[in-house]
Amino acid sequence: MKREIVRLENISVTYTVRHANSRSLKDLAIKSITTKKSDVQIKALNNLSLTLSSGEVVVVVGSNGAGKSTLLKVLARVLPPSTGRVIVDGTISPMIQLGAGFNYELTGRENIALYGVLLGYSRSEIESAMSEIVDWSELSDFIHLPLRTYSSGMIARLAFAIATHRPSDLILIDELLSVGDQGFQEKSQERINQLMASGACIVLVTHDPTAARHHGTRGIWINGGNLVLDSDIHTVLEKYSHA
Repeated sequence: MKREIVRLENISVTYTVRHANSRSLKDLAIKSITTKKSDVQIKALNNLSLTLSSGEVVVVVGSNGAGKSTLLKVLARVLPPSTGRVIVDGTISPMIQLGAGFNYELTGRENIALYGVLLGYSRSEIESAMSEIVDWSELSDFIHLPLRTYSSGMIARLAFAIATHRPSDLILIDELLSVGDQGFQEKSQERINQLMASGACIVLVTHDPTAARHHGTRGIWINGGNLVLDSDIHTVLEKYSHA
């Protein structure tokens, strides 16, 4: 039986761009002195309501600037909504920016410890999980090198291995899977299937329709911060591709 993991109730996120038409520091200084205002309000999400349940892989699609990454930040509880309410019942593993939480001067092994702490691992949990994370990522030959020597695909492997090692109720992924090779795609799908079976809800943002079809069970189309369509993944991708 599916369990409700997330409920968003009338969520809106509004950003204020200060002195939006100022073309130089001189313009900005003059407007500050003369109190002439040119602030612009940008609504990244507009009165959005959703429920997300266990065992789902929800793919969020939309053009650049549609509000997809803002939605993930709201779900991750790192960005509070301007209005509305966010209810999350369970633990969260966010992968909302490639390399976020990593230190590129530290080694892969040191970054496992660092990222693990950010995800709430205890020291003993990190130590016991270390070898399994390294093995899954297939980076044992590079794990003692600084992260700045890694390719984007290697960083994706490491981030995914850490964040999905311990089951979480809500897993947030922003474009991470699209940078991996075929082997990474297959391994990540297998792990996603395991997480779904354990009752996790996975939210994936991607511009890659192949990855969306491969991983997703449900699609959410956002445009201009508004919910356009919430349906099965194939219906959403079909309508979005012809928009």
